[in-house]
Amino acid sequence: MSRIGKKPVTIPAGVKINVAGQKVTVEGPKGKLELNVHPSVKVTWAESEKSVVVESNDKTGESSAHWGTTRAHIRNMVEGVTKGYEKTLEVVGVGWTAALAGKALKLTVGFANTLTVPIPTGLTVTVDKQLVKVAGFDKQAVGQFAASVRSLRKPEPYNGKGIKYTTETIRRKQGKQFGS
Repeated sequence: MSRIGKKPVTIPAGVKINVAGQKVTVEGPKGKLELNVHPSVKVTWAESEKSVVVESNDKTGESSAHWGTTRAHIRNMVEGVTKGYEKTLEVVGVGWTAALAGKALKLTVGFANTLTVPIPTGLTVTVDKQLVKVAGFDKQAVGQFAASVRSLRKPEPYNGKGIKYTTETIRRKQGKQFGS
């Protein structure tokens, strides 16, 4: 039984929600998001309580997982169209930089060539010296873009160089000892 799935998702003022069959659409001040719901899950809009209720047809195994996951996705969509999401990356290394070039992010991170990453639509990327801020209303898109940028040069434990999240802590290793 899903503990998360049982809780209704309250919808704040200024957010429109539309439930049509297995498709949920959430529209707010920051944008519009859609979700196709798994067939084992039923989503209903309670107008009187201004909330969305997610129910499972069968409360065993996989459908219970879809139940809680669907509720979490709808909550993330509502939060995204009202507040939005943001991830901050830090480029650490001597001479390593990040810069915006039109609709792309250019990274100079110790390779012979600069790396160019196209910025997906719906995301805003700002660069301030060594910090890269990725913001948008879709939690999945923000996280995916930040993860793909980080994967270009993951932080290494010996010198601490690389692209890392600002909230991330890199465990440093001592390295080899020479002499006695």
